Amino acid sequence: MQKILIPTDFSENAWNAIDYAMQLFRNRRCTFYLLNTYTPVIPSSRFMAKMIDGVRIVDAVRENSEQNLNKTVKRIQSKYGNPNHSFETISSFNLLVEEVKDIVDTFGIHLVITGTKGASGAEEVFMGSNSVRIIKAVKKCPVLAIPYHFEYVTPSEIAFATDFNRFYTSSELSPLLEMAKMFNATIRIVHVQYGIKALTELQQFNLNMLRRYLGNAEHFVHTVSELNSVSHTLETFSKELGIHLLAMLNYQHSYMEKMTREPIIKRTAFHTQIPLLVIPELGMEGISKGSVEEKQEVESHN
Repeated sequence: MQKILIPTDFSENAWNAIDYAMQLFRNRRCTFYLLNTYTPVIPSSRFMAKMIDGVRIVDAVRENSEQNLNKTVKRIQSKYGNPNHSFETISSFNLLVEEVKDIVDTFGIHLVITGTKGASGAEEVFMGSNSVRIIKAVKKCPVLAIPYHFEYVTPSEIAFATDFNRFYTSSELSPLLEMAKMFNATIRIVHVQYGIKALTELQQFNLNMLRRYLGNAEHFVHTVSELNSVSHTLETFSKELGIHLLAMLNYQHSYMEKMTREPIIKRTAFHTQIPLLVIPELGMEGISKGSVEEKQEVESHN
């Protein structure tokens, strides 16, 4: 993970995500792309001024964005001064999600890190809407969502949530494995069931393949009964086992897809207490030759 994109709106929530990233990758050589997008409201009425003290509103907003990005870089360097890290700033008059997708494509980003909003009471949702939109939109690299107020903890316990209904390619699992190897972490595979029952033949095969991919990485399989939602179950599991990072793939009918559907977001009380690593479904584009062979091996069993 050498190229890391971090969107920021200069809030403390966004700074918390930056702070986490600097500590997580303190021993890795990285280029961090700090992004701020702005969409100023341009007065359209001929009776409204488009100038503020002789400066066009768009220019003023862009200058403010660029200045705050530079201040953010100075704040990072002042606190960490890590020679392994370099920084690029991007100030863009664009919608956040569209710009994130463009930058991932243009610069070959390996990871997007975003802060999730803090909310309370009736406002509590799964994550801030921007985080959810980024997770849904980014298809070529993982997204790591950092909860508001979460203080950095070395992720020595990583949970990977799966229902074993899907075959995972080695390229899709590589972000999980890389994270585990970086911190010599234990991977806890967690399977949420409506009722405890034996795995199907397909599920057992996928579990065996998953364990084969994990190789020498220490890992355990946990099967848990669903409490009242997948999100609440995973939250409880993470608390009870002291999980530092929750990982899952985002594909149709996955836990992640169920948790990020709009109707569910509006009524769930799940709020990420720990960082969430969401890995996209890479498809054939992201599959290595070895993974293609593995895929063919699976198909030959069906």
